[in-house]
Amino acid sequence: MALSPDDVVTKQFQHVRFKDGFDPDEVDDFLDEIVVEWRKALEENAELKAKLASYESGQAAPAAAAPVQAAPVAASADGASSSTAGIIELAQRLHDEHVAEGEMKKNQLISEASIEVERIRTDAQMQQREEMNRFERERNALEARISELRNFERDYRTQLRGYIEGQLRDLDEKANVTDSTSVSAIGL
Repeated sequence: MALSPDDVVTKQFQHVRFKDGFDPDEVDDFLDEIVVEWRKALEENAELKAKLASYESGQAAPAAAAPVQAAPVAASADGASSSTAGIIELAQRLHDEHVAEGEMKKNQLISEASIEVERIRTDAQMQQREEMNRFERERNALEARISELRNFERDYRTQLRGYIEGQLRDLDEKANVTDSTSVSAIGL
């Protein structure tokens, strides 16, 4: 498996608890330095391969080779400043990556929240329609029951009136019968 600078940057070590080990910050700092130097070496290697290819094809000028050879000498003489610059470059790159990742997560959270809001709104509207339908059915059932009770009351009043009028007629007839009967016929 080919190892790249990104593999070194993203490598995570397990923390050992209650045992002796290396300081994780010190390991991270050293790995950051390795990555910076490794990237420089890869870039220089790519440059040299390109120049070699151009020499082989006969298109390169001999003067172009001089700066490439001078660069490693200058880099080794000024290793501390290039290391610091590399660390700053790495820190800036990591910062930019974290900012981009944060923006991406923010957009994702906003998108998920919008979807959730729409789902909740749809559920609430559906629940409202169901409740309104249920209330409408209950209202219709109650109106039908009220209509039944009114009909029952009307029929009951009619029957009660008929019964009372019948009783009054019976009383009137008995009163007429007793008035027409003489006292002597009764035996008094």
